Amino acid sequence: MNHKQKYICIHGHFYQPPRENPWLEAIETQDSAFPFHDWNERITYECYAANTASRILGQDQDIVDIINNYSRISFNFGPTLLSWLEQQDPEAYQAILQADKESLDNFSGHGSALAQVYNHIIMPLANDEDKRTQVIWGIRDFEYRFQRKPEGIWLAETAVDTKTLEILAENNIRFTILAPRQAKSVRVIGTEHWTDVSGDRINPRIPYLCRLPSGRSIVLFFYDGLVSQDVAFKGLLKNGKHFADRLVQAFPEHDQESAQMVHIATDGESYGHHHRHGDMALAYCMTHIETHNLARVTNYGEFLDKFPPTQEVQIFENSSWSCVHGVERWRNNCGCNSGGNPQWNQEWRAPLRQALDWLRDELIPLYTKAMATFVKDPWDIRNKYIDVILNRSQESLHKFLTTHLSPNTSQADKIVFVKLLEMQRQAMLMYTSCGWFFDEVSGIETIQILQYASRAIQLAEEIQPKNTPSLLEQKFLEKLLLVPSNVSELGNAAVIYERKVKPARLTMTRVCAQQAIISLFEEEPDHQTANSYIFESEVYDRLEAGLQKLALGITKVISTLTMEESVVSFAVLYLGQQTIIAHARENMPSEEFMEMHRVVRELFSLGHIGEVIHSMDQFFGTELFSLPYLSKDDQHRVLKKITQNTLESIENSFRQIYEHNYHMMNLMNTTDSSLPGVFKTTVEVVVQANLRDLFESERPNMDEMRRLAKEVKRWHIKPNPDTVGFTAVKRLNLLMKELESTPSLDQVKYLAEWMRELKQFPMTLDLWISQNIYFFVGNRYYGEMRDLARKGDSSAQRWLKYFTELGELLDVKIV
Repeated sequence: MNHKQKYICIHGHFYQPPRENPWLEAIETQDSAFPFHDWNERITYECYAANTASRILGQDQDIVDIINNYSRISFNFGPTLLSWLEQQDPEAYQAILQADKESLDNFSGHGSALAQVYNHIIMPLANDEDKRTQVIWGIRDFEYRFQRKPEGIWLAETAVDTKTLEILAENNIRFTILAPRQAKSVRVIGTEHWTDVSGDRINPRIPYLCRLPSGRSIVLFFYDGLVSQDVAFKGLLKNGKHFADRLVQAFPEHDQESAQMVHIATDGESYGHHHRHGDMALAYCMTHIETHNLARVTNYGEFLDKFPPTQEVQIFENSSWSCVHGVERWRNNCGCNSGGNPQWNQEWRAPLRQALDWLRDELIPLYTKAMATFVKDPWDIRNKYIDVILNRSQESLHKFLTTHLSPNTSQADKIVFVKLLEMQRQAMLMYTSCGWFFDEVSGIETIQILQYASRAIQLAEEIQPKNTPSLLEQKFLEKLLLVPSNVSELGNAAVIYERKVKPARLTMTRVCAQQAIISLFEEEPDHQTANSYIFESEVYDRLEAGLQKLALGITKVISTLTMEESVVSFAVLYLGQQTIIAHARENMPSEEFMEMHRVVRELFSLGHIGEVIHSMDQFFGTELFSLPYLSKDDQHRVLKKITQNTLESIENSFRQIYEHNYHMMNLMNTTDSSLPGVFKTTVEVVVQANLRDLFESERPNMDEMRRLAKEVKRWHIKPNPDTVGFTAVKRLNLLMKELESTPSLDQVKYLAEWMRELKQFPMTLDLWISQNIYFFVGNRYYGEMRDLARKGDSSAQRWLKYFTELGELLDVKIV
């Protein structure tokens, strides 16, 4: 087969499960992702952002090119992940969108980005309305971001049944990608005989037409399973050339005439997260294939246009790519697991799905009956609600309500209307596939979907008339009693729900109490916003007596998601260290609040703290809020404020010891005498603090850098990578961004000298962002400066000298 008939396509499925707290709509600190805030942030750094600027290395291991991998592969991103990227890493997000635009030029007008069913539910196990909404939301999300209609869509776990394919075709989806074992039989179009291709025997190098019972049809691509497995699990990404060779070797030797496409599909996280520097192997692989003319790199849309299907296919119903038993991994103890705990079983999977199915089915009549008072078609309005989810501004919500509700709809009914839609959103989020994928029901992924279930229950309870108390949660807990845990001290999912899910549930009162606690440590305590809540202070009074603090006030709390409002009165007492006592109460009569304010304020001023606590109990009741009630992020924030003065005092004490004993310590250090432990600690603390302060300064002083480099060498100190190293890189990146905006001779000279001194410190620096900036500045200005230098421009000659030196220090070469 000559290279003109050989086509190669690499598909990356980039996805993370939604991790947002369902009440805050924000991801809380995940300690297991340290030193990053959470796993989304960590994987973005290692993979999603890395693939927007992946390196090609020369023979001397310098960076000679930086490319956006997404522009040369086929890819899909989970909508919930893109939503997070849009807010938290807009540079990576925009680079992904830009790559799709570039791929339109690369592949004959066919963009490489595919849509994805919205929140990664197992489609064959979903009811028909959820299937339809997942597809519509996924398509609408794609159109909003990529500004075009998708040709293809990715099914979660490639799990498929005929009904799902019908819905894809109904929504003008042209193709999807499946695993080879999902193909049952094939035949040449126009013939009658079907050939059995079960057991991965299908030819994966051509597209297939799948005719559907409705008369519609859809094209199916079946990826090369062997090469995909080598990428994901067998170390193929250790070497980009080997990767390229493996793809080329997958073409058949016997067929030299017909055009065929070797294509693979893996989790996108293989390229940088699962396999370190996998993004670089991918970049080198694609470059090697193109520069050596081994095959034409393509995407599915382009190949399908050039070579329409000549064969049709039948699929195995209820099949997927990561469960050899079909879709049993998401509803049964089929034996598929992560392998980390071989002694555990997954008997919890079936009863968990049964519990969630029960909850979903209980919510449906509540939803349809209540929604029917607002609109004719409850499911159509749910499908359209994606427009609000994509743009959470108050203007967007107002437009949606104005479009779909009667002008006479009361504010209270508008809130019910939105809560109904949010209830349905949570009810779909609770089916996110990761909740069943791993080994144990108490894992973070399963707790996450149980939180969505809890939020759906809470919304249902709030929608119900006040005189008909809901038994939903009680009955749901009875179902969870039947969901066994492998962890003996937990026992079952009902215990897990009570311990790890219910404590996260927020009410307007608790939200206000949390914010009141935070206000004690803020400079402007009466102007606060927090994630999906707005706080409008009506009364705020803060008193301080030494370490002790008291805050009293009234705040209007507004949910930006549901428009719900509540007026909450609060009293918060801080007694020092971590001891915080907070009370909050909705709709406290103004006379009672004024009396509470007078009494508690007076008692605090007199120093009668015991009576302050007693009075707070009398006015508010015995429900208390304290530091553990805060989100993890807010706990860290408050604890940092609490410990700040203490840490500064300790650091000052170390500085005094350091300064008073410096010469004696230096003498001991230069003789055979070893430094006592307390002196070693003193030197370590002070020098590390001086380094931190240096790199936090806007334009670090070069003389101070040289002095501290000598101190580090003298005392054999290794700068802390998570404090000093992180701060140094952050400062370097800011200085490089200054260079990007103002590439003056002075700035280039300063940066070259600064980097030269920085390299004197014994620490490994993450230069990824600075290397990117250097490369793009070089591409933009290097040629121009070189031409000026050749004409005798002395400033340009000096600019080239320092810029080249800076590149050598950053391990980047402009060629």
